[in-house]
Amino acid sequence: MGVFVFLPLILPLTAWPVARLAEQHLHPRTATRLLTVLAVVLALCSTVCLALVMVVGTAQLPGNPLPDGWSDPEVRAAVPYDEVVGKAAIPALCAVVVACARTMRRHGRVRRRAHLALAGLRETEVAVLPDAVPYAYALPPGGLAGRGAGRGRVVVTTALLDRLGPAERRALFAHERAHLAARHDRFLLAVQLAARANPFLRPLRTAVAYTAERWADEEAARTIGSRRTVARAIGTAALVSRGTPLPTLAGLAAPGPVPRRVAALLGPAPAVHDWPPVFTAVGLAAWGAAAGTAVSAMSSANAAVTMVLILHAATPL
Repeated sequence: MGVFVFLPLILPLTAWPVARLAEQHLHPRTATRLLTVLAVVLALCSTVCLALVMVVGTAQLPGNPLPDGWSDPEVRAAVPYDEVVGKAAIPALCAVVVACARTMRRHGRVRRRAHLALAGLRETEVAVLPDAVPYAYALPPGGLAGRGAGRGRVVVTTALLDRLGPAERRALFAHERAHLAARHDRFLLAVQLAARANPFLRPLRTAVAYTAERWADEEAARTIGSRRTVARAIGTAALVSRGTPLPTLAGLAAPGPVPRRVAALLGPAPAVHDWPPVFTAVGLAAWGAAAGTAVSAMSSANAAVTMVLILHAATPL
């Protein structure tokens, strides 16, 4: 395998340029999907290679349950600096597993708590809470079995509705429905897990958090037919609220670059492209990230196949 086994651990760096440029130059729907796919594939590849390196390190530990042949010199020779990186991969992979498990548990706990809070309300698409704190968010289906768990709902407080005019309320509901229709919670969870698996993917997580909100902004503007009204609703909600009490769920006034969202809505609608033009900065960055992802996939696949063949040859029948 040689040093190629380490490439998937650092190739997420190739996606940094497109993470920034996609926010500015791509349609938010295209940017969200592209960045999420890149993050998931790169995270899987780096985790696979980390697991392969860990096998070499685990085989060196006394009393391990692995076959004795897995610690043969020919197996260890497949990984450069096996004595150091092999053992270092053990706590690194454990940290990845723990971080991803904590993220999943926290996400599930937030969803269950949100559904439980709505258990006493009528099962309608919009749930209005008599709360003095102004906020709104999109609650996707799932969570507790029973009422309200099988469908997505828009949750908004009376305090926020009181601060919005009729047109701004329509923009609010259109924005949250866009989150539910496109299942933005899945994109957000996917990039969160990817960033836990490889810290080099954190810029993609930040970018997707922004582009998902921009995607909902554009859908809301298309639905109600006024970009300026959506911009005014976002600005008003951001001034009177601090986002949502459930940070893992998308909302109209989600924390982040609200002025950039408002400025984008006050400008022309972004052009829709399935893939950015090649001879542009974002196009070159996208192709660079795609090439890095392809090399990462090939490196991890080659490392996995090579390691399986070596272990099979070293294991006595």
